[in-house]
Amino acid sequence: MNVIVIEDEKPAARRLSRLLGDLGVEVSTMLHSVEESINWFQNNKHPDLIFLDIQLSDGLSFEIFDEVEVKSAIIFTTAYDEYALQAFKLNSIDYLLKPIDDEELESAVKKYQNLKPVSEKISLDFNDIKKLLGNPIERTYKKRFTTRVGQHLKIINADEVECFYSENKGTYAATIDGRNYLLDTTLENLEDELSPKIFFRVSRKYYININHIKDIVSYTNSRLIIKLNKFNEQEIIVSRERVKDFKLWLE
Repeated sequence: MNVIVIEDEKPAARRLSRLLGDLGVEVSTMLHSVEESINWFQNNKHPDLIFLDIQLSDGLSFEIFDEVEVKSAIIFTTAYDEYALQAFKLNSIDYLLKPIDDEELESAVKKYQNLKPVSEKISLDFNDIKKLLGNPIERTYKKRFTTRVGQHLKIINADEVECFYSENKGTYAATIDGRNYLLDTTLENLEDELSPKIFFRVSRKYYININHIKDIVSYTNSRLIIKLNKFNEQEIIVSRERVKDFKLWLE
């Protein structure tokens, strides 16, 4: 089975590729923009299956199919609201909401494998889906958090958070004023609430804000230590398995 991923957020594309690899599905190509995808389809044999993000850095991915006739099966990977998902469900193999759940991914792959042949099972009408979507939808991320301080609620702006971290089963926001606030959430929940262009999970314990990195230092076993402007209570270490993705995220 020849599979490609079209996704503009490279960490998300690599994560999806790893999840597929765990299912025994090898991704042959990862594409990151409308322009790159059009060029690729014009010069390569089309795959059996495409994992397709909707909003790419240079436009809607549907624009690819305005330029190239593609008969591959498609599984949407999207952060779009429910009103659009019904169209995806009717016109594609499946859709997966981000962050992608490994069990839902496995179910979607099995659904594709049970279709025979795909070309007779699926008919995509991108014009109808585009009409349903209207204008391109910008994905929104959480811009503020609230925490209780005594009898008061304090508002914390996301861009003022140097890092989010877990400690003693609690999740904290360390802010630019050098204070740490307990939040009613988990790092896992934050994964879908923080902008991946600004925040990166460097380990099981830390999410850091790129705008508040003061220094990056090499550490033992091919790891890195992150130094932030204010937060210095603990060492923030990029785990070895995340170093490569972290370096790409920085770029």
